[in-house]
Amino acid sequence: MNVPDLIGGLGTGLVGGFTSGLLGVSPGGGLVVFAVLLLGAEQHVAQGLSLVAQIPPTSAAGIRRYWESGSRMSATILLWLALGFLIGGIVGALIANAATAAVLRWAYVVYLLLLDILLLRRRSQKQPADSPDAVPEPQRGALLAVGCAAGVSSGFLGIGGGLATVVGLSAVLGMAQHRAQMISLALTLVPTTIPSAWIYWQHGAMPQWSILAAVIIGLAVGTDAGARLANRVPPDRLRILLIGFVSLMTVYMTRKALG
Repeated sequence: MNVPDLIGGLGTGLVGGFTSGLLGVSPGGGLVVFAVLLLGAEQHVAQGLSLVAQIPPTSAAGIRRYWESGSRMSATILLWLALGFLIGGIVGALIANAATAAVLRWAYVVYLLLLDILLLRRRSQKQPADSPDAVPEPQRGALLAVGCAAGVSSGFLGIGGGLATVVGLSAVLGMAQHRAQMISLALTLVPTTIPSAWIYWQHGAMPQWSILAAVIIGLAVGTDAGARLANRVPPDRLRILLIGFVSLMTVYMTRKALG
């Protein structure tokens, strides 16, 4: 058992969980980046770690914080998002394991740039009131499409798809920011990453169990802390933080892709 690796795993989980709770995104994006940064993991292994670590319900405490602050969601929205996610996740994982690490890194950069563009576009438009009744409920087809997009990004890039879910619900479908973040976290309670994680497992893209356990513990603690802070931050400021987070990830992953 390597103590520095365990500390790195705990740190990876804490940072991934904190950003997850604060921004309502699944922790996958942060987990992949910090698994590479703190653990020195190869890209496929970092993505496999991310997918497996998101199977336990580590976001439950964060969801409770959003619920206590008045955010609500419906089972119908979760159902259609989850269905799309499962389909997209399988497709993305099958493609990813046929791709090289370099292709995955550059795909990650392009994905982050696209999300940044969508977020900046949303910020330049008039924002609706941050309440469940500010906009109509999304159509099932739109929810299925957002779920599929998030699932493909999850399976192909080894992330949870939460970034795509939040951006899809808020920037594309116009949902209130806090509500979009709560729904994204709730989607992580559905073990939608299992098919993708199993494919990575079969290809041997997994870290040691001890490191994985440390990451999961860090996730649970970090998510609760991040969600508690998020409910004290205005929606506009959360969007700015999300743009900054995605931009920093884009810069870092671009440097990694350039070698």
